[in-house]
Amino acid sequence: MSLGRREFLAGAGALAVSARSALAALQPMRPGAIFPATVRADFPGATVETYLNAAAIHPLGTFAANAVEQTMAYRMRGAGPGRADFGIDRQNDLKKRLGAIIHAKETELAFTSSTSDGENIIILGLDLPKRGGNIVLDELHFTSSLYLFKELEKKGVELRIVKHKNWAIDISDMDRAIDKNTRLVSLAMVSNVNGFMHDVKAVSALAHARGAYVFADIIQAVGAVPIDVRALGIDFAATGTYKWLMGERGFGFLYVREEHQGTALPTTRYGHRQVTNFNRALLTWQPLPGAAIYETGNISPLLASCVSAGIDYVTALGIDKIRAHAKQLTDRLQTELPPLGYKSLTPRDTQTPIVAFELKDAAATAKALLAGKIAGTVVANENRLRLSVSVFNTHDDIDRVVNVLRGTAPTSVAGGV
Repeated sequence: MSLGRREFLAGAGALAVSARSALAALQPMRPGAIFPATVRADFPGATVETYLNAAAIHPLGTFAANAVEQTMAYRMRGAGPGRADFGIDRQNDLKKRLGAIIHAKETELAFTSSTSDGENIIILGLDLPKRGGNIVLDELHFTSSLYLFKELEKKGVELRIVKHKNWAIDISDMDRAIDKNTRLVSLAMVSNVNGFMHDVKAVSALAHARGAYVFADIIQAVGAVPIDVRALGIDFAATGTYKWLMGERGFGFLYVREEHQGTALPTTRYGHRQVTNFNRALLTWQPLPGAAIYETGNISPLLASCVSAGIDYVTALGIDKIRAHAKQLTDRLQTELPPLGYKSLTPRDTQTPIVAFELKDAAATAKALLAGKIAGTVVANENRLRLSVSVFNTHDDIDRVVNVLRGTAPTSVAGGV
C-alpha cells in the first residue's frame, strides 16, 4: 500500500511525538518533581530554547494543535470520523468547563476576543463618567487598564492609583483609597509586571462595604492559581486564553456575576448571539438567558477548539499541582539570582509562576539571554527582567538561566526535569 504525502507527514509527526515521549520517559526525575518528563514532550517548543516566557505567550501544546487540525479538517471536508463542528453544544460545554476552573456558572460567562475587550464591555456598561465618583486601581495593573482609565479621567472620572511598596500593593493603602464615592475597583489578580497576587477577597470586602464593584483581570491567574470568583467577591472578570489556559490569541472570556446581568451592567453592543427565535416578518425574538447578552458576532471555531484542549489539559494536570510545580522553580530563581546581582522585584511569598528582577544593564542581559537561547521578557526602559515558568519547565531550565546570567552556561539547551 502506498502512502500519499499528507498521510506520510501525519504518520511521521505521530512517530516524532512518540519518539519524544519515549525519550522524555527515560529522563531521570529529580526528587520531589511534580510532573513526569513526558509533560515536556507535549510542548515541542521547549526543546528549541529554554522557554521562561509563558507569561507573555504560552507555547502551543501538541494536544491543542491536534484539536485545531481536527476542526480544520471539518471545515475542509465536513463531518466524519474525528471531524465535527465546534457548534453551540460544544461552545456551551466550553463555558461550563472554564466555569468549573473559576467556580462560575456557565450562564455567567460570555465569549470575547481578549481581556481588554471584556474590560471595555464592563467599563462602557457601567457608564462611569455619567455616574461620577472615583475609580481605584494600582500601578501594578496591566498597561491597557492604566491607559483606559487615564482616558476616562479626561472625561471627568476621578482616578486613584495606589502605588506599590516594595513591589506589592498594601491592603491598607487600598483601604485608604476606597471610599463611599468609589464606583469601581479594578485590579489584575496576578500582576504581569512581577507576579504579585492581590488579596482579592480582602479588597472586595472593602469595595462592597462602600458600595463599589470589583473588576479583576485574571489572564495571569486562570490556569496558574486557584480562583473562586464568587468566594473572592469578584463582580466582573475578563481573560484571554493564550497564557496559562494554553490556548491562542484572539479568544477570551468575560465573567459577569449573575445578579449584575442586565441591571448593574446593561449591554452596550448588540448581535444575533444574544437572541433566539427571531421572526423576520414580525421583528420579534426571545432574548437568550445569562451572559449571552454581552456577545455579538460569531466566534472562531479554531481558537475555541484550541483553548478547549488547553482547558482539558490544565484540568487533567490539576491547578494545585501546577502551582506546586511552579513554586519549586520560582523559589530557586528567587534564591539563586539575587546573589548574582539581580535584585528580586517579586515578594518572596508570592504563589504565582512569575518572578521579576532588577537589571543594571538591560541591553547586556538581553544579549546574554539571546546568546544562551533563553526566552524571557526584558523591559529595557524599566530595567526589569521577567521570567515565568510553566508545566514543561524543569530544574535543568533553572540551572541554565542561572548559569547564563552568571556567564558560565554551556551551549546546548537543557531538557531534563
